[in-house]
Amino acid sequence: MSLFYTLEGLNNVDDVNKATNALMMLDGVQSAEVGLHFAHIEGRTSLEKVQKALAPLGFKARQG
Repeated sequence: MSLFYTLEGLNNVDDVNKATNALMMLDGVQSAEVGLHFAHIEGRTSLEKVQKALAPLGFKARQG
């Protein structure tokens, strides 16, 4: 399953790496491609889980 999210708060490559690592730790996520303004996830997870994974890093996610 392909999931697409719009991300806010990422400013550099370090932020992209932090977000990628956080998303890859989620159960059901097979792969995560992250840019400064987006995340494309292959696997099964929810917007709520993505938001909870990214919030401690200071990043926000929304559907689409």
